[in-house]
Formats: sequence, C-alpha cells, structure tokens
Amino acid sequence: MPHTTALQGREAPMGSSAEALAERVAAAGARCSLTKSLLADWGVRGTPRQVEYLAEYLEAECASRDASRKASLLRRCALPQAKTFDGYDWTSVSWPEGFGRADLLSLSFLERREDLVLMGDVGTGKTHMLEAICSLCCQQMRPARFFTASSLVMRLRRARDAGSLDRELAQLAKADILGIDELGFLPLDTDGARLLFQVISESYERQSLVITTNLEFARWGAVFGDDQMAAAVIDRICHHGRLLKFSGESWRMRHALISGDSTPEGQLA
Repeated sequence: MPHTTALQGREAPMGSSAEALAERVAAAGARCSLTKSLLADWGVRGTPRQVEYLAEYLEAECASRDASRKASLLRRCALPQAKTFDGYDWTSVSWPEGFGRADLLSLSFLERREDLVLMGDVGTGKTHMLEAICSLCCQQMRPARFFTASSLVMRLRRARDAGSLDRELAQLAKADILGIDELGFLPLDTDGARLLFQVISESYERQSLVITTNLEFARWGAVFGDDQMAAAVIDRICHHGRLLKFSGESWRMRHALISGDSTPEGQLA
C-alpha cells in the first residue's frame, strides 16, 4: 500500500489560487521570523496541497507563539485577577468630553501616551476597569504592569536599597501601561512619595499611566505629604490625561452576604 503523507492527503480549499497560497506562506513565515527568500521559493515550488499544508502549519505556529506571548505578558503584569470587560457595569462611569467607551476599549490613548485617572466612590468598578485595561493590553501583545500604590513604593524602596533602582525604573518604563491602584488608600511617607513621584515624572509623555483613587485632586497633598509635589504630579497627569469619574452604590455592598442594618452603611444611616 503506497505511503500517503499529510501533504498528499489534504485537498486545497475551493477557490484557492497558487498566488494566494504563496502570500499566506510568506505572511505566516514573516511572523515566525523566517527567511523571506526561502518562504517565497517554497510558496511557489510545491503543489497546491503542499503549499496549503505549509501555510496552515506556519499559521498554527504563529498562533501558538502569540498565545505564549500573551500568557507571558499577563504573568508579568501580575494582575490580582484576570478581569475583563465582559459583563462590566458601565452605569457608574461619567466620561470626559471627547473620550468614551470606544476610545477606552480601542486603547487608542496609548498611541498618544495619554493618562487616565479613575476617580470616585468605593466599590464602583475602578479597580475592575484598571485590571481589564491591563488585561486587554496584554491580549493585544502590549506590555502592561499593575501595582497598588503601596506595593509599587515598596518595590522601588527595595530596589533602591539593593542598588538597582535605575534597572527597576528601566523595566517599568518598558510597559505601555503602568497601572497604579488605590492611590491615597494608604498615606506615603516622604521617602515613598519621592520614589512614586520619580516614576510618574519619568513616565510623562513616554507611557500611559492609569491611576485609581477615591480622593479628589485637592486632597492629593495629604497623600504625598507635600502640596508642591502633589501639584507637580497633578500637572503632569492632567496635561495629557483624562478624568473618568465613578459614582453610585458599592457593587460589593449590593451583593454582600451580610445585608440590611448589619452593614456599615445600614448602621450609619
């Protein structure tokens, strides 16, 4: 019984032309960083079945590499949870003029190195949005990093004490998005405020910051312990930034197992 290879056993799809198959091979091979001249040669020298098989193999290899790259970016991003925008409740969000949901989901603000400040009430979806933005960025194979403000300061402090602050800052600068969650949730000492200011200053017009906070800008002086430093931070963020305001009832309180007068809100009412 004659031996039948995978190349021989597959029929080329109806309507496939030699030129189209050769283009598929060249495109897939280019994504796999293969030699263009070799791909061009193999794209025309084989039978339609063979070229179709080669194109499918290279496309599968590209898909596998893309999946590995996305998984690696998500691990490095270090999200607490891999949140997405599926089922996200947009009703709590007030959008700034000239910027809406489509602009956010397209990540077009990254091209302009614009910053986003997600400001508002507790439990209204700020952290969820930040995590979903970072996740979307990684899915598009763009690097993102996620930190709480306090964890970022601790990381910077350890790097400085180890004599590797410059290297740490250079690593942070490689991300298209630097997400900083819960700014103002915990106060910063003078040393921590200066380290965080350094990150924000060096990101200016180089990458996008996405910051969540419960505090209005007027209260950032207490966060940084210095009104002038806070003013400098706000000045940089607002220059190329958008403010998204969040309001409404806490999602966690609406779905709390403990309800009624037993909740903190009920006791304060």
